[in-house]
Amino acid sequence: MMNLQEPKLRQRGRASVDFLTQLGLAARPIRRQVDADLEDGGIAAETLPADLDERDAAVMDVLAGSDAYSVQKLLGDWHGRRHGEIAIEAFEEIKPELSPAIKAAESGPASLTLDPDMDAPSYWDGVHFHRTSGGWEGHEHMGYVHGEIIHKKMLDRLFPGGIFAQRRAVAQMAPKNAYARILDMGCSSGHFTTALTEMYPDAKITGVDLSARMIEHAYRTANANGWDWDLYQRPAEATGFGDASFDLVTSYIMLHEMPADAIIASFEEAFRVLVPGGDMLMSDVNRFAEMDRLTAWHADRGARFGGEPHWRESASLDLAAVARKAGFVNVTTKGPYPYVVMGSKPA
Repeated sequence: MMNLQEPKLRQRGRASVDFLTQLGLAARPIRRQVDADLEDGGIAAETLPADLDERDAAVMDVLAGSDAYSVQKLLGDWHGRRHGEIAIEAFEEIKPELSPAIKAAESGPASLTLDPDMDAPSYWDGVHFHRTSGGWEGHEHMGYVHGEIIHKKMLDRLFPGGIFAQRRAVAQMAPKNAYARILDMGCSSGHFTTALTEMYPDAKITGVDLSARMIEHAYRTANANGWDWDLYQRPAEATGFGDASFDLVTSYIMLHEMPADAIIASFEEAFRVLVPGGDMLMSDVNRFAEMDRLTAWHADRGARFGGEPHWRESASLDLAAVARKAGFVNVTTKGPYPYVVMGSKPA
């Protein structure tokens, strides 16, 4: 039986996923040429407008004649449209061999509570994040497609040091050596939840996420590893748990998929469900305020055309200020990526 979390792609699927990865790596020197074209056109980070729309207009005026930017845009568009489809095709090739492992992971120590009547937030409902075909619910096994193929077979090779090493590093930042009860907000397919389990093996871990398909894969992951996670299809900003239910509340790279009001509400919810003296550990993408203006332009434009409708609003937030307003004390931040904000609820 094929290992649930170490899928062996067939030749066609493996070649297609490898091509996508190499395409991502090939885009890096093109990005450097785009920056060179901007410099030749008189664009400098320190002289760009503060307003993001005005900044975009100034940059695009110079890039109108840039062949490098035309290629970068073409590659980015193709990658955005096709990466999900190619990963699904690779999954369908191995589905017959993988199905027994998927079925075996449908039972075990973990629990899963879905809400078919959930009133999905408007910022999430129908949005195809990352330009994934059909969005997070676009395939019966989209959690597997993203969690085991896109992330492990492609993205992990594109991030410096690997995305899973980054998750483990963030999990280790929590200030205490042990926690009894941990809540992972926006747990998705369970990657950061796994890092938390590895770091705090004695903790009772609960996860919430809006996507049924993603959290279903987290459930199978937990069962396959013998972990007793409790997973719920619920929004981070309204978890439904009682006051003072957890000792640590976390999230990993969730906030950029939410508008500012939902982010603020999630911090307030984290404060509510923490015990006095409990800790908060949230992480997300780089803050625009901590980048130079040209780097922020790259991030903003890439997000707007890469299926991230809330990135600008989220990356413009001062998360430390949001945490303090929610009531957290001893608030600290660490960046640039992942950008981490930590704090505690007064004892």
